[in-house]
Amino acid sequence: MDEADHGNIYGATIPFAHLCGIEALEVVDGRTRLRLALGPQHGNNLGIAHGGILCTLLDIAMGTVARLTAGRPVVTLDMQTRFLSPGHGVLLAEGRVTRAGQSILFCDAEIRDEAGRVVATSTGVFKPIGVKEQAKA
Repeated sequence: MDEADHGNIYGATIPFAHLCGIEALEVVDGRTRLRLALGPQHGNNLGIAHGGILCTLLDIAMGTVARLTAGRPVVTLDMQTRFLSPGHGVLLAEGRVTRAGQSILFCDAEIRDEAGRVVATSTGVFKPIGVKEQAKA
């Protein structure tokens, strides 16, 4: 990865994503897909994924799909998270927009481990800010 690409998640530079090790995989059927290979720095005192890193991964999954849908930056207004099983190894997150209005977008996301077990799920509300991006020819 080129140094200039660090933290580039679907066209937006998110330095915190780089610091956390979150990678963009693809956008398929209106869903963003992200990957995080857990290391010791992502753990809590039990040796499993810290809830903070899981929330960050869910927030970025939802925020990126909201931004792509709105065509401009978004901010998180609200986020609800459920932790369902311990996170280990490589985690895959997927975010999608469930409803897009003029002033806010409703999204959800989930994280699964390599075995396909759901680790955490989330719903969020996002507000577009700034000027809408122009479509590229």
